[in-house]
Amino acid sequence: MKSSNTSATCAACGRALPIQQGRGRRRQYCDATCRSAGRRQRERSADTIPPTVKAHLTPSVRQDYLDVVGAAGDPAGLTADRILRVARQLAAQLTQPGAGSPLAQMASARELATVANAAVQTAVDRARAAGHSWKEIGDVLETTRQAAFQRFGRPVDPRTGEPMTRTALPGAAERAIAIFANNAAGEWEAARADFGPKMLEGLSASRLSDGWVRTTGLIGRYEGMGEPFAHALGEHTIVDIPLHFEAGEATGRVTFDSDGKVVGLFIRPAAEQQ
Repeated sequence: MKSSNTSATCAACGRALPIQQGRGRRRQYCDATCRSAGRRQRERSADTIPPTVKAHLTPSVRQDYLDVVGAAGDPAGLTADRILRVARQLAAQLTQPGAGSPLAQMASARELATVANAAVQTAVDRARAAGHSWKEIGDVLETTRQAAFQRFGRPVDPRTGEPMTRTALPGAAERAIAIFANNAAGEWEAARADFGPKMLEGLSASRLSDGWVRTTGLIGRYEGMGEPFAHALGEHTIVDIPLHFEAGEATGRVTFDSDGKVVGLFIRPAAEQQ
């Protein structure tokens, strides 16, 4: 039998395929994940299916089975599969001209960040099941044990024994960003717009400005903020935002009640976060 070497790239992610020896049907995809991605693309653009692709020979039910075989009932396996798919998609968009618009690249990067966070949650759950402490987990994540627990813990209501909700208030992160942006701009009344009654009474515009001035006196001029993290704690939603100053870092925290009102606000310089 005559043998020939052929090489190609995956039609879905663009990565090089293994060299194919001899005759036989030409391989088009890396694996079942990319094959599924190709099928979905063909379904979206049915008129672009090449004549050599006999999609009707592989029914969608059979294809779906191929994509999840070995992962059914295994959330970690499904998460790993999704990470590989999105990472390949993003890599292709970033490295291949015309593979995706900047907005598509942003969407892929955001999806990858989301699924990576799910992977961290799975790893933390396994670490806890293996007996590791929250301090050990916090050390690996380069944060405090309390922050690690607040982000990845699964608290139980001591009154009922039921898991506490982990659904954060929609839009809380954006509203917290606006509060600190207004602080930085000296728009004190605008920063107080969502305060609850007790906060309005206890934290006037002048006290809010005094607190901001004290912070800049400790760690210098404000320079910007990082990615916010919102999480539910009981009936409240807490948003932590990294704040960058001229001579140090800080964390801004805003606490919202179930009605969306601000019931807590403070800034902790890094020296106070040990």
